Amino acid sequence: MAPLTDHPRRYELANELHARPFPEVGSNARAAYLAIRAAGDAARRDRELDRAHLLALLDRFGAAHPAPKATHYTGALGKYRLKWESHTEFVTYTIFADGLSEHAFDRTTFELFPEDWLKEAPGQRITSALIRVETVEDDARITALMDDWFERESLAVARVLDGAMVVAGDFRIDAAGHMRFAIFPDADCGQRRIGRILQRLCEIETYKAMSMLGLVQARKVVGELAHIEKELSDLMVRLTTKSEVSTEDTLDDILGLSTRIESIVTRTNFRFGATGAYEAIVNQRIEVLRESRFQGRQLFSEFMMRRFDPAMRTVQAAKSQLESLAERTARAANLLRTKVDVGRQAQNQKLLESMDKRADLQLRLQETVEGLSVVAISYYAVSLAGYLVYPALEPLGLSKGLAQSMLTPLVVLAVWLGLRRIKKQHLE
Repeated sequence: MAPLTDHPRRYELANELHARPFPEVGSNARAAYLAIRAAGDAARRDRELDRAHLLALLDRFGAAHPAPKATHYTGALGKYRLKWESHTEFVTYTIFADGLSEHAFDRTTFELFPEDWLKEAPGQRITSALIRVETVEDDARITALMDDWFERESLAVARVLDGAMVVAGDFRIDAAGHMRFAIFPDADCGQRRIGRILQRLCEIETYKAMSMLGLVQARKVVGELAHIEKELSDLMVRLTTKSEVSTEDTLDDILGLSTRIESIVTRTNFRFGATGAYEAIVNQRIEVLRESRFQGRQLFSEFMMRRFDPAMRTVQAAKSQLESLAERTARAANLLRTKVDVGRQAQNQKLLESMDKRADLQLRLQETVEGLSVVAISYYAVSLAGYLVYPALEPLGLSKGLAQSMLTPLVVLAVWLGLRRIKKQHLE
């Protein structure tokens, strides 16, 4: 039996499900997180620049390189650990360090990324964060630390994974330019569970930031959409009322609106679509935390409902308005087409009526001409017949005038029948 032939990408596709494993993080540790997005069309960026930037960091510590075309990497970086991931529009770096710094969220943690290396990044920082993992047994102590570290007004806190740990963050950028998150695991909480929650927090922050790019895009186009909607409304009024503006000018206006709308669709289609996908990921990552309330504090899901969801609804509203304008412009074009068709039908009807009148006149004229032709032909035919018949009738004592009067009805009838036969043959 011949062996089966595998699809050339079978193993690659199967291994994709096991890519990006969760890191293992101790119960007292810290991490620095960085997400970089290329300027412009990040989805079509040169990914070799991302790889070269990663290799530059690994070479500083003599670390092993990832496989060619790899989209994720985890390895030792001296006495630290590095996790790198390449996504559709951005790349992320996370450095894990054991032990706690003397001061919470000390900026020296982020300085694990070399300063000159950061300056050579092939893109812009979309977000960065400092994460502190500390085992604190007393809830009162956790409350005191949170009140000291975070802004109370925007603080989100929750027990997660059925109470295995407490997570907190205020989604504010500190003086050093970073977000801050705290994880307070139980003493017996496993390193994989801590690593999973830490990664989920980084993903929530990153995809939240990427989603907000859609809000920036929506705010840019909302004014333009308002102008287009006003112009479209005026155009619809013009279409539904008698106007001195010609159909050609109206058609040019509709084509102009359609072109502008398609231009906006081209500019925003990817961003609005990506925003919807990122929003879904944010909500899904929060859902898997399995939150429960900690001392009556605001949950992450509640924070997103109050602060994040309105921004996403604004994006959705702009997208819906754009789709509505495109549909209404298409309907305006159809209405104009219908109006033109009706006008043409009216013109055609008038033309047909005019043609009928002309045909009727032509028929009457033709009948008149035929009558005159019968008279003319009969006149000459009677004269000729008279010359032929009169010598034969003269011995009978008939005058020439009487002979012609007797021949006239017969000649006229013969001429009329002859012309009628000729006309009938012509029609056939």
